[in-house]
Amino acid sequence: MSQQIILFFACLYGLLAVIFGAFGAHALKKVLNTDQLKSFETGVKYQMYHALVLLFVGSYFSTTQNSIAYCFIIGIFLFSFSIYGLVISDAKGKKMKFLGPITPIGGLFLVIGWLLLLLKFI
Repeated sequence: MSQQIILFFACLYGLLAVIFGAFGAHALKKVLNTDQLKSFETGVKYQMYHALVLLFVGSYFSTTQNSIAYCFIIGIFLFSFSIYGLVISDAKGKKMKFLGPITPIGGLFLVIGWLLLLLKFI
């Protein structure tokens, strides 16, 4: 994966985190209950945190560190987007339960990304 692709995903995920955060704070605030809104915000926060880490990884490491970038790109998608799907589908009364097991898989990818980053510094 090229450095340009890693930086593209970092910027895309950061952009979407801002858009989803605003959407959650304004449009969804009227539709979601407190727990659902809190879960949605967790997805947005983790997406933004990891978009920033991905920006760092793409800016400061060579493309030989693809495994770190892959873990963060896949982890963000699986973790945050499955939360968005779960929350919105639950609010509509048709919860997509199949997304439930995907969230921790995304979280595992994020943990592995952090572990690989730690090993890079050791």
